[in-house]
Amino acid sequence: MLNIILPVLIFAALALAVVGAVRRISLWRQGRPSPVSLLAGLAAMPRRYLVDLHHVVGRDSYISNTHVATAGGFVAAAVLAILVHGLQLESRILAWALLAATTSMFVGALFVAKRRVNPPSRLSKGPWMRLPKSLMAFSLAFFLITLPAAGILPHGFGGWVLALLLVALVVWGLGEMFFGMTWGGPMKHAFAGALHLAWHRRAERFGGGRSTGLKPLNLDDPNATLGVEKPADFTWNQLLGFDACVQCGRCEAVCPAFAAGQPLNPKKLIQDMVVGLAGGSDAHYAGSPYPGKPVGEHQGDAHSPIVAREGKALVDAETLWSCTTCRACVEECPMMIEHVDAIVDMRRFLTLERGETPNKGAEVIDNLIATDNPGGFAPTARMNWAADLNLPVLAEVKRTDVLLWLGDGAFDMRNQRTLRAFVKVLRAAGINFAVLGNEERDSGDVARRLGDEATFQSLARRNIATLAKYSFRSIVTCDPHSFHVLKNEYGELGGEYVVHHHTTFIGKLHEDKKLNLRGWKGGKVTYHDPCYLGRYNGEYEAPRAVLRALGIEVAEMERSGFRSRCCGGGGGAPITDIPGKQRIPDMRMEDIRETGAELVAVGCPQCTAMLEGVVEPRPEIRDIAELVADALIEQADAVDATAKKPQVEEALA
Repeated sequence: MLNIILPVLIFAALALAVVGAVRRISLWRQGRPSPVSLLAGLAAMPRRYLVDLHHVVGRDSYISNTHVATAGGFVAAAVLAILVHGLQLESRILAWALLAATTSMFVGALFVAKRRVNPPSRLSKGPWMRLPKSLMAFSLAFFLITLPAAGILPHGFGGWVLALLLVALVVWGLGEMFFGMTWGGPMKHAFAGALHLAWHRRAERFGGGRSTGLKPLNLDDPNATLGVEKPADFTWNQLLGFDACVQCGRCEAVCPAFAAGQPLNPKKLIQDMVVGLAGGSDAHYAGSPYPGKPVGEHQGDAHSPIVAREGKALVDAETLWSCTTCRACVEECPMMIEHVDAIVDMRRFLTLERGETPNKGAEVIDNLIATDNPGGFAPTARMNWAADLNLPVLAEVKRTDVLLWLGDGAFDMRNQRTLRAFVKVLRAAGINFAVLGNEERDSGDVARRLGDEATFQSLARRNIATLAKYSFRSIVTCDPHSFHVLKNEYGELGGEYVVHHHTTFIGKLHEDKKLNLRGWKGGKVTYHDPCYLGRYNGEYEAPRAVLRALGIEVAEMERSGFRSRCCGGGGGAPITDIPGKQRIPDMRMEDIRETGAELVAVGCPQCTAMLEGVVEPRPEIRDIAELVADALIEQADAVDATAKKPQVEEALA
């Protein structure tokens, strides 16, 4: 009986899965075109799945090993089940291979079930709670019905009662694994996830690469919608990426806005986009809601506005404006979904088409347009802090080895101390450098993160035109936000430069023995990783190497490196100022206090401002350039110390 029923069930499930796949693909194709090589992506998908994806999944060894056993077992079991029971190929080798695959899958399912006994709050519940049972049903059913084919049990063993039971298990397993993979359910991520890896909009991320610069808008097309108004305005492979979400909640667990009680949960946001993709409401969402917003309030479809001016929609505007663009969610996502791209795309529509940037957003953008800086300061005041330093200006010298990019910290009294310290370091090392002076404009980072692509491109093109007039080898800056934009986002507009963060540059100066430094005499020090230096550009070691050169052993915070907690200062968050239950910098300061550090070394003016904004008592905040400048042994001191050394040795003798 099984020999007759099994092929029918298997191929019926496959046929329904194909119909579901066609339906799902039609949903993705509602999005805008995206230039992706379909065949090359499919060819690259196995490596991306087995290497690049598991590089991220492997950060949780429990889930990584479980995923290898379960997913690897399922893929092998599915193929072998079709051959052995669908096509009725009589081969004991294939049957034994199927037994091994289903055993692996069943063992993996046991570990999935264990994780679901008392699941972390970040995991979605609902349909996901049945996944371990479905995995077991599929693997156990095909294990048992394969025993006769492997010659372990006689055909017809157990009679029709056992046969009916096995058929029920097969139907359950096939329904979840094949039918649910394309129609909807916990296994949907396997189908969408594989294709998402193949046709990812940032293929540069694979093979150890890095891609963090925002994609530019074509502002010359008069018919184009600026930004994303409705789900169908995303590119088709962005919609595919949303569908790949496994609802593991890793993004939720690291999101600073969610932890602060602001109305943002990256996982919920992606699921709202999935709701919009197919149409419906979030009533069946089984994960953590946006803080302060109960589930069931959001609804929409692919061709309706994501953010409504009145009534219900997929997302509330304040959810989008809560994001600090720190990329913690993107860094942790095991499906490599690009949350920040989606948020900025939606912000672009709100800013450019509706003019709805909240709180001080509109004022900052107006200042950038009128004065080339977000604070509205007179452009001619950019160099006031350095009146006594006699800095060389490129307009006068025309060429230099190093261009020092000041950033808008030049208008901030606190950051001026950092700039003065770094100038002291450059001069101590004998570096030939110059500044643009009053010709420098804001890099455009804030405008772009607030969604004003037009102002960003205007500022960027004017800066590029200014830089084209002069000759220099590299740019160095103390601001990771300017560093990122100049290095990774000006290229799309024709500005290709060699750009260094000042901590990297100082580290190279020390390696080249151009700096004489005295040892650290202070107390315990910790280091805060800026998001736009670390997660955006992968630079974690250089600042720590500089601190080691000073004789400082860094007391690392629990959340450091690629898992560093954001200070709350990125993405225009201090400007949009969406309230929550607590402030992000206060949470970061608690991380710092847990180390017992007396001083926090930083490498970003925004991080400095946010952390110094925490109410005292708290540790002192110092930029690495300040620490290095304080540790410099002046040339006269070095000569004097050398002269005294023989006298000391003679006295000791």
